Amino acid sequence: MKNMFFYQTDIGKIGIAESDNAIMSLYFHGEDIPEDAVVHETELLKEAGRQLQDYLAGKRRDFTLPLAPAGTEFMLRVWEVLRAIPYGETRSYRKIAQITGNQKASRALGLANNRNPIPIFVPCHRVIGTNGKLTGYRGGLQTKERLLELEKQHAAL
Repeated sequence: MKNMFFYQTDIGKIGIAESDNAIMSLYFHGEDIPEDAVVHETELLKEAGRQLQDYLAGKRRDFTLPLAPAGTEFMLRVWEVLRAIPYGETRSYRKIAQITGNQKASRALGLANNRNPIPIFVPCHRVIGTNGKLTGYRGGLQTKERLLELEKQHAAL
């Protein structure tokens, strides 16, 4: 069973889902919610909501939650690399490709980044184009820009 709860944040209403004591998904306002989800705030979801609010307030840089995103072996490897990008920093798709050992995988990396089921907790917003420009983001480019600006502001503190 997948439990889910919604939290009002500075970037809009966010849904967080967990199953088997691990965070599985994060949903931005307006995204389709799984039909099998039960709206029930578990202790883990309450903690995830707290950590998300702290992050958005600039009081938290790292998340200490059990995460279990569902994806292919390649996607899981990419998401682990994303989690290693330091707070307040960005990496290009090209750099991520180098780190994963497949320099020609930029397109596949873009797909893995786009399919990240737990944005923010797995910081795909920290990935930018090779030219330094912001690229697509499930929560919208405005949200991506806001998250990067928040981190830039608080990374210097």
